[in-house]
Amino acid sequence: MPSRTFGRMPDGTEIVEVEIAAGNLTAKVINLGAVIRDLRWAGIDHPLVLGFDDFDSYLHHSPYFGAVVGRCANRTGGGRLSIDGKVFQLSLNERGKSHLHGGFNGFGKRAWRVASHDGRSVTLRIGAADGEEGYPGNVEAEVKYTIEAPGQLRMEASATTDAPTAVNLAQHSYFNLDDSPDILGHHVQVFADHYTPVDADLIPTGEIAPVAGTPYDLRADAPIGRTVGGKRFVYDINYAVDRKRADAPRRLARLHSPRNGMVLDIASTEPGVQFYDGVSMNVGVPGLGGRTYRVNGGCCFEAQVYPDGANHADFPSPILRPGETYRQTTVFAFSRGG
Repeated sequence: MPSRTFGRMPDGTEIVEVEIAAGNLTAKVINLGAVIRDLRWAGIDHPLVLGFDDFDSYLHHSPYFGAVVGRCANRTGGGRLSIDGKVFQLSLNERGKSHLHGGFNGFGKRAWRVASHDGRSVTLRIGAADGEEGYPGNVEAEVKYTIEAPGQLRMEASATTDAPTAVNLAQHSYFNLDDSPDILGHHVQVFADHYTPVDADLIPTGEIAPVAGTPYDLRADAPIGRTVGGKRFVYDINYAVDRKRADAPRRLARLHSPRNGMVLDIASTEPGVQFYDGVSMNVGVPGLGGRTYRVNGGCCFEAQVYPDGANHADFPSPILRPGETYRQTTVFAFSRGG
């Protein structure tokens, strides 16, 4: 169970890296943001995720590469969190207009504690104080990563609170299965009949609309680089797989590289998945192995409850109450075909 010092936070907190492995998969995890820093498949000489080799780049240049974001992932319109008729004002860290991924110093940007680790798993924990980023309640959260042979990475997350609050964690790795400059040649499927349309600021309107007849229909295998009306179609949208959480992971999506035969199947207990094609990504510093990450360099599958869920009565709710335990299991299963 190799580990090493990866860097230190401005306050001196040590950031460590832990390596876990089983079967064909090896992952390197750092406790800054509970980040999956590197992920490798045996016999392939490139990473399957986007990341950095140095600590400073994670502090100053990372678009949440590999992080667990929260306490409430995705966007909250106007930063307005409504609980039992009371509105809490969250920090506005996205263009001063909305709250994104837990705020300026959310879980994806903070140091977690390494609670335990062995050769194939690591458990990390973090606490959030009442009032932090505007959220009510003290929250304790835990994430466990486990590598399961021959090629699965399992994330198990949990959280508790001492006052009603919102908890919606999401694993935010960017995937590129074949080391191409972009993922537009990758093929994708999302196993959802509905999606949640958004306004100009990417905040859900409250509608749960059918994908049928729209470019968001990814129920059949299709290349990510689709053209609609002469323009490349952009994906940054939540798919409504179900209206509630499941007791066991169900399939959400599949990513496939025709170039090298690598396949990623995503399953989760969460009712939604944000598919993001990396259209806004243009990282100005070198990535893993000196790689250059530009627009569409990787794509994300963020298992979650629907964005802005506390503000839409028909959406699955992110509200967590004292005495309850938030739980999520998300599985990233890799395989290689022809």
